[in-house]
Amino acid sequence: MLRYRLFNATILTLLTVFIVCPTFLGQALFAAEKYELSRFISPETCGDCHSEIFSQWSNSMHSLAQKDPVYLNVSEFLRKGLVDQDEIAEAESCVKCHVPVGVVTGYPTKLSDDKRKIPDIANKGIQCDYCHSAIGAEKIYNNDIKLNPGHGEDDPGTKNGPRKDAESDFHETKYSKFHTRSEICGTCHNVKHVVFNTDLETTYEEWKKGPYNSHDPEKRITCQGCHMFQRPDLPATGSTKRIKNKGEAADDGPVREHVFTHYFVGGNRFIPEKFGDREKGKMAEERLKNSASLAIETGEIEKGKLGIKITNTGAGHYLPTGLTNIRQMWLEITIKDSDNGKTVYESGKFDQDSCLKDDAIIFNTVFGDGKGNPVVNIAKAREVLKDKRIPPLESLTETIQLPLEKWNHLSVHVKLLYRSAPQKILDMVSGKGKIKLPVVTMASVDRKIAKP
Repeated sequence: MLRYRLFNATILTLLTVFIVCPTFLGQALFAAEKYELSRFISPETCGDCHSEIFSQWSNSMHSLAQKDPVYLNVSEFLRKGLVDQDEIAEAESCVKCHVPVGVVTGYPTKLSDDKRKIPDIANKGIQCDYCHSAIGAEKIYNNDIKLNPGHGEDDPGTKNGPRKDAESDFHETKYSKFHTRSEICGTCHNVKHVVFNTDLETTYEEWKKGPYNSHDPEKRITCQGCHMFQRPDLPATGSTKRIKNKGEAADDGPVREHVFTHYFVGGNRFIPEKFGDREKGKMAEERLKNSASLAIETGEIEKGKLGIKITNTGAGHYLPTGLTNIRQMWLEITIKDSDNGKTVYESGKFDQDSCLKDDAIIFNTVFGDGKGNPVVNIAKAREVLKDKRIPPLESLTETIQLPLEKWNHLSVHVKLLYRSAPQKILDMVSGKGKIKLPVVTMASVDRKIAKP
């Protein structure tokens, strides 16, 4: 009877908290099942048998998830000054994807926890034992993944993966359909505000609703089908060949027709290079350069209108993707009168501080505060005010109104450019000019136009 009364009292307390303080709901959704830290094996231990895969993973964006200085500076800056508890709950939640082993083992549980106290293994980002202990997901966003880790090196348990015939002398192995599907990627690459439920990142949903998620198994390309086929000089996008990577998944293991690669560079050229890995930086640039195409359309040139068509030829998700209120993808346009060399139109140029001018045609997402006012801080994002991006295998045409009435010949130069974050934000969080991200030319087109 006492146990029954205690149970009822607990339920009554929880209901009271939810009613009186709805913010608790957001914090409860952020809660994760806890495990002893000793249950997880370090990536270096995995590398003893999987040396090539370990080398690929090292200095990848997954391995650097908690060391990326841009992420660290921006996330900490956005956390400062918040007083609304719902907004604080979101700002604190970044660790769930960036320090997953730490979150499920008890430290850190929030962004503002002392980073000096984070255990060494947790600082190694999205790592081998975390992903290969996964057995499914409660929901495909905010890293609500289900785990079954072993008990350390003496009893490493079962590691799940895409092979039905894998064998290991060190741990048990098990085939996992989950590891062959995009859902495992979607658990972190879909992000919703923990309280407002606003879609903050939708990479998985973009793929799920797109043409690469075909009902025909022969045409279906998962996240792994591009990102885990890529290797140096083989970007493996939708617009390039995705050649199988023949080799050994484990040292001295059988030769496989395809070994999934673990470079995980995405489109970030800056961070791998900052940690001394120029090869991965180059791979990120190759991926960006094989994602889109440009074309100039002159069908309405008699009306003084010029069309610029941007096509997402290579990405299985939108361009850009991820946290797209921060990402910058834009057009740099220069139009000159060929007869006298004078510039008659331009947009998408930088000012003296390397910030984009207001005239830039930019492809991004703009969040709002719920009252129609734009906000940069995703912790305040109660609505989406704008989502101007390009879905996979689709096009978007920008129309330029030419300013000249009298011209005979024009020279048109257009570039599609990308960088991971605006200089204005970097200057705010890191100090003016301390971090300058590289700008990658994704595509370009030049055309001479004669007046009809």
